[in-house]
Amino acid sequence: MSDKSVEPQRLYRQIAKQIQDLIKSGEFAVGSRLPAERDLATQLSVSRPSVREALIALEVEGVIEVRTGSGIYVKSLGKRPTSHSSSLNTPAEWGPLEVMRARFFIEAEIAALAAEHASASDLKAMAAALKAMEKDAKAGRIPRDSDIAFHTAIANACANSVMQDTLKLYLQARHGPLFERLGDYFESPAAWGLAIAEHQEVFTAIQAHDSQGARKTMQKHLRQAHKRFSASWRSAPSRA
Repeated sequence: MSDKSVEPQRLYRQIAKQIQDLIKSGEFAVGSRLPAERDLATQLSVSRPSVREALIALEVEGVIEVRTGSGIYVKSLGKRPTSHSSSLNTPAEWGPLEVMRARFFIEAEIAALAAEHASASDLKAMAAALKAMEKDAKAGRIPRDSDIAFHTAIANACANSVMQDTLKLYLQARHGPLFERLGDYFESPAAWGLAIAEHQEVFTAIQAHDSQGARKTMQKHLRQAHKRFSASWRSAPSRA
């Protein structure tokens, strides 16, 4: 018997395999439309966010196709799932909505600490990132890099290196294929207009050295961001 440990599969990967097994068994034929997310969650006894992460993973792998305003369709049987992935524990493999839920807890405290410890140079870095976000949005660009710069500037001001390193991993996940594909559907200049206003509230609280206000405004921002990425597929902007 081999003593080599087997890494546990992430929940959304387990759900993706269940859906793919149903496709291979013929319950969901190639070309047919899958049940709605809510119905799949009920059928599989899992949460809707986990189903969404599973569906995004299957789309990245070419198993399904999301047609905005119409539904989710089976595209192919896909490749045989592997039991082990060398990238299983990398941020790129983390479920996007799980990452956002984790950020809700740690970044609220990062913002609160930043409000206590932010220096003039820290505030200048936050203001510059916020200005870059506004410039990107006005030009019709998705300001992902400037958003990362803003959150990084807050972390740099929190005076806790462990929290800084933890946030770096969360932000690395933004560049993963699942996060980017989800962003293709639910990130838009209009949505970012709302997000930038939320960032401004966070910055205002930190600038005022209002620890409780910084915590609350960061929680509000991340809660709203999670809602935007959990919206109905029908409300997602059309992709050109």
